[in-house]
Amino acid sequence: MLTALSIKNYALIEDIKIDLRQGFTIITGETGAGKSIMLGAMGLLLGKRADYSAIRSSKNKCVIEGNFDISNYSLKDFFESEDLDYEPQSIIRREILSSGKSRAFINDTPVTLPVLVKLGDLLIDIHGQHQTLSLGENQYQFEVLDTLSGNADLLREYQLQLRSYKKLQQKLVELKETQAQAIKEHDYNLFLLKELEDARLKPGMLEDLEERFEELNNVEILTEYLGNAVAQIEQEEIGTLAGLKEVRSNLNKISGFSTTYATLQERVQSVIIELDDISQELGNALERVEANPKELEEVNARLQVIYNLQKKHSAEGIDALLEIMAQLQEKVEFTENAEAELEKVIKQIETNKTLLKEISAKIHKSREKAIPGFIKEVETIIYELGMPNARLKIDLKFQQDFFSNGQDQLSWYLSANKGGDFSEIKKVASGGELSRIMLAVKSILASRSNLPTIIFDEIDTGVSGDIAQKMGDILQNMGNSMQVIAITHLPQIAGKGSKHFKIFKEDIGETTVTKIRVLETGERIEELALMLGGNIKSESAMAHAKSLLN
Repeated sequence: MLTALSIKNYALIEDIKIDLRQGFTIITGETGAGKSIMLGAMGLLLGKRADYSAIRSSKNKCVIEGNFDISNYSLKDFFESEDLDYEPQSIIRREILSSGKSRAFINDTPVTLPVLVKLGDLLIDIHGQHQTLSLGENQYQFEVLDTLSGNADLLREYQLQLRSYKKLQQKLVELKETQAQAIKEHDYNLFLLKELEDARLKPGMLEDLEERFEELNNVEILTEYLGNAVAQIEQEEIGTLAGLKEVRSNLNKISGFSTTYATLQERVQSVIIELDDISQELGNALERVEANPKELEEVNARLQVIYNLQKKHSAEGIDALLEIMAQLQEKVEFTENAEAELEKVIKQIETNKTLLKEISAKIHKSREKAIPGFIKEVETIIYELGMPNARLKIDLKFQQDFFSNGQDQLSWYLSANKGGDFSEIKKVASGGELSRIMLAVKSILASRSNLPTIIFDEIDTGVSGDIAQKMGDILQNMGNSMQVIAITHLPQIAGKGSKHFKIFKEDIGETTVTKIRVLETGERIEELALMLGGNIKSESAMAHAKSLLN
């Protein structure tokens, strides 16, 4: 329940604060006095997007603050889920800076606008002047019926399954498109894959083949130079090995004279051992070198295959070709296994579809069950509001399609006159009839919900006289179980309030500001007399006003 509202630096409002209470509260004022401004500020408090042009003075920030008594409304779970401090007396604050920034706080903890909107939906229902028209809108009609049916949990479960269903359907479409493309390319991909597989590619093989090709292609040169190298090392008299052995012999004879000579002798010995090993390796290499035209042809052929594959696939090496081969293998396997994957997704869709139908059937059944009682209540209320022959009909049909809130098609029909045909409510109901039906709907919803506060902005459009008196009775009765705030131009309704505020404009110097104040009994009588269109000095106007107030 809203216990206090403070608005600073917003539009024509400089600084106002009002205290509110349980029951039926009235707000009146002349057209243009600022009632819509006050509702705009309330909207900001509940998470609406900010219009920075509405800031009164760019020198100061706009601050809207609401105090709420939430002790009786089971909101602890919400506060815990949003990681907020729960306080029975909670404060919501919205700050709008002239720089364009906006901040929101719940119990001094910064929050995002979506969080503010969620909490606002649990605290206040603002029925604006044009919301009465929503009575003819399908979405609102469903919302009313689902609120009465208690379908919130079922609808959440349905929408979760519906999202999954749509994702699976999209996946199926994409799979079919991919499969169709893959089938077109399958034969060519298979050819390319076989071509790469036949090449028997392995990491590093290109370098090995190129090295072997050079050996086989240069047998004569290798034989000549390897032979010369062996000869230079191993000639008995002038070979390098013979010379080193002579050096070793000389050093051996003097190695006992100094460690220097002994070390040199050891080093020469090491060189001899290494050179001897080199000589053996050269000899082995020389023995292996032989002309093999057949192998040369085979190696050259394999190299040409690899070079052609590299050119064909724009690949720079064996590793790149192996990667391309893996990709082709994946494409070929996908095409060959696509049918199984399609069947898997189709099976998932069917399972999901079955769940959706089961949930939809439950939603339909609960809506169907709620309709007769709801119609009876609405007709009872609007009978008292001057529509004695009005009949409401709600047509609910179960469809094959899955909609955002189930499988139902819903239409509300009205027959306003005795013996009249039923037509869609949005087409036949006048403004006054819509206002009365909407009030009936709101009062029924209020009796079913635990909503703390409802604000009506001119719910009385299109009615007057005795009907307005009865609308006031309904609003007053609603105020017995919740906080009801009504902005009205009708004295018959204004007289029903337990508390009465008046919004008015006042010129202060060169500036016009909007103000609000609570009216005491005498002031209320005068206000009601003015609303009646009479002269407050007239005894008949004052008497009429007093009778309305009583």
